[in-house]
Amino acid sequence: MRAGTWIRPPQTRTAMTEGRIVKALSGFYYVQTAEALLQCRARGKFRKDGLSPLVGDRVEVRTLEDGSGMVWEITPRRNAFVRPAVANIDQLVIIASEAVPETSPFLIDRMAAIAELKQCGVLLVINKCDLTPPTVLPPIYRAAGIPICCVSAETGTGMEELSGLISGKLSAFTGNSGVGKSSILNRLDPRFALSTGEISEKLGRGRHTTRHVELFTLQSGAEVVDTPGFSTFEEEELNLQLKEALPETFREFAPYLDACRYVGCSHTREKGCAVLAAVRAGAIHPSRHESYLRLHRELKDLREWNRRRT
Repeated sequence: MRAGTWIRPPQTRTAMTEGRIVKALSGFYYVQTAEALLQCRARGKFRKDGLSPLVGDRVEVRTLEDGSGMVWEITPRRNAFVRPAVANIDQLVIIASEAVPETSPFLIDRMAAIAELKQCGVLLVINKCDLTPPTVLPPIYRAAGIPICCVSAETGTGMEELSGLISGKLSAFTGNSGVGKSSILNRLDPRFALSTGEISEKLGRGRHTTRHVELFTLQSGAEVVDTPGFSTFEEEELNLQLKEALPETFREFAPYLDACRYVGCSHTREKGCAVLAAVRAGAIHPSRHESYLRLHRELKDLREWNRRRT
């Protein structure tokens, strides 16, 4: 052997284990396995393939000698969101209120449509029922077949029912500013406030400006995703997908979609439209159809703008 020849050291055999990504921060993925929480990097192949691991992903991890790991494979996902970057959500919990700040039904309907598109369950939680007993939203969403839970984060009313509705599921909480999302999560589990506070201190940011995604297990066993991104719930890419499947994302439209006189009916103003007939007959709440029309207009404009751009 010639002097100065470099010899590759023998490859160290490392174990493979399964787990789930519970946090993503600064290029690291924190994977909870049956034995430990591993700090991992993602293998370069993902970047080459245009794929990024997400919080909620079930993964195979190769453990390294130093105790860290490498995300090696990602199990096929049930669903995935771009913004926020999460996967395998069982249900979207939409927090609303009929007290100040009052939640627009259109905001609820837009988020519910996106959840339906992603094959994700929807639960509507109406907070502040101690201040303003809800009378507007329940009839709309009961008619649509969307589960409803009325709560008060202040008094604790309805929290036991809510705990049961999220038990055994991975839920993502969303809602307009000031509606009480954080208060509800803190009422469900006081440790939640401690955890989010600690994270924010480490990042040197205010408590409500968290910039990473994390999965928490509550005392009840329910799992929730704490994320900064649901206020900007998805954007153009998803809207373009939503355009193609909008009628199917309004679940109460389903019995009527194949009964329209014309193929390709937009359910906006056509003669012989079974959906419009159902609205007139009271089988579909007018508020839901108004939201459908608004989304249809917005998505139509978006598609036309995208066509001009290309």
